[in-house]
Amino acid sequence: MFGQLSQFTHLLRIVRVLAHHNLDEYLANIAPLKPYLFLLHIFPRRKDDAPRGQRLREALQELGPVFVKLGQMMSTRPDLIPDDIAEELSLLQDQVPPFPGEQALLILEQAYEEPVSHHLVDFNLEPLASASVAQVHDARLNDGTEVIVKILRPGLEPVIERDIDLLFMLARMGEKYSPDFRRLRAVEVIDEYSKTIHDELDLMREAANASQLRHNFSTSPLLYVPEVYFDHTRTNVMVMEKIHGTTVTKVDTLVENGIDLQQLSHSGVEIFYTQVFRDGFFHADMHPGNIFVLDDGRYAAVDFGIMGTISDIDKHFLAENFLAFFNHDYRRVAQAQIDAGWVPEGTRVDEFESAIRSVCEPIFAKPLCEISFGRVLVRLFRVARRFNMEIQPQLVLLEKTLLYVEGLGRQLDPQLNLWDTAKPYLEQWARQEYGPKAFIKEMRRQAPMWWKMGPRMPMLVNNVLEQASRGELQLTQPDENLKQLRDETRRGQKRLFHAIVGSALLISAALLAALDGYSPIMAGIAPLSSWLLGGLGALLLFVSWPSNRNK
Repeated sequence: MFGQLSQFTHLLRIVRVLAHHNLDEYLANIAPLKPYLFLLHIFPRRKDDAPRGQRLREALQELGPVFVKLGQMMSTRPDLIPDDIAEELSLLQDQVPPFPGEQALLILEQAYEEPVSHHLVDFNLEPLASASVAQVHDARLNDGTEVIVKILRPGLEPVIERDIDLLFMLARMGEKYSPDFRRLRAVEVIDEYSKTIHDELDLMREAANASQLRHNFSTSPLLYVPEVYFDHTRTNVMVMEKIHGTTVTKVDTLVENGIDLQQLSHSGVEIFYTQVFRDGFFHADMHPGNIFVLDDGRYAAVDFGIMGTISDIDKHFLAENFLAFFNHDYRRVAQAQIDAGWVPEGTRVDEFESAIRSVCEPIFAKPLCEISFGRVLVRLFRVARRFNMEIQPQLVLLEKTLLYVEGLGRQLDPQLNLWDTAKPYLEQWARQEYGPKAFIKEMRRQAPMWWKMGPRMPMLVNNVLEQASRGELQLTQPDENLKQLRDETRRGQKRLFHAIVGSALLISAALLAALDGYSPIMAGIAPLSSWLLGGLGALLLFVSWPSNRNK
């Protein structure tokens, strides 16, 4: 009970902070919050005329690290939120005061279950950086190797669970009462955020991600991935090689070091497409703080908590989409998205093509070096949502990463033409994947399976033919409309039951009050039992009343 009271109190605090920053207009349609929002009008509010994006950013900063990370994630979803809010949320900084170095040593000792000196020496008590989920220190292994030690912030999981539960509660209430929340797909957004932040709480998972990416680029002249030392890594502790490089945003230092910025920007684009189309496994948190440049001109990446994966099928349709864009073939773009299942099968191709053309043609009128391919992708997804495109988590991460890569590339080389850099790579990839060599390679890969299935094929064919001759062969396909109708009928029966019981309780309350008005326990002019029955009946009637979503 105390836990529920604490959660309710924290929810009221969230609403109060949003109201203080004049953001309660977004909550005004949520019926359960209306009385509290009305009361909040007696409290002082900020009086400035700051834009809504700035007010939202400052509110999230006041609410704490979990909400800051949510804002950072939302800043990468310009397909869902307006550009002015996305730009303002991108300014959020995930920085919190560090916890003491002595506490970090205690966490290490508990994780290793033995003295820290058996694993690390020269552990620096002063952290190099501190964020909401973890902080990092430098140290050495016993053989003298310089390493970075990443340690999860203590006591973090209960706070995250509490805040995630509250966000889900607010999102569900919002979707029930507010069309703006439904348009935003608030529950899906919070679900995506929950998966992301829970992945970041498992440093063994991050270590495995780093190891896989290092393997993929082990011979690459473009990208270096530091080594993870698994013998010293635990769920809440990760130890990896320390790299010495220059942050990619320090352009003047890169020039002083003799780095070719134009080549560096092109390499970044090639690394991105290699990760996506060759490996189907890509670094999905490539903001400037996670990217360094070594003295030999190679990129070096850190922080592997968020990674994206792309299936072979998705790679095929993505490549088809990109190449169709480059060739202004909008019908092919529309058909590819329908074939991929991203847009419902019954979508009219001509209408979808026309909507895509209306978005892309004004963009292509600009010089190529001024076109943001990431923004084109964002606008395409916005159009697709009008045609009931379902959220594809892998595409969300891809979109976010492409925006990062493009932004970094343009910062290094303002004349970067992403189209000229990407198109030859994609065309070469398509030839490799769908040419004669790829066909032979796939046949070789499938040969053992076909060899094993071959002896069974005649019997399987014979069984099907016998069932068909006896009229026993049936092809079934689930009817989504029937399922939806069945679910709606079930909900209607529940509402009817609540309405009948609620009405009966109200009538009973009225009869008790109308008898002689006397009861051992009175509450005003009516017996207490009348108030209790009447209140319960009114609540059941309220629950049974159809919401806007069910109309």
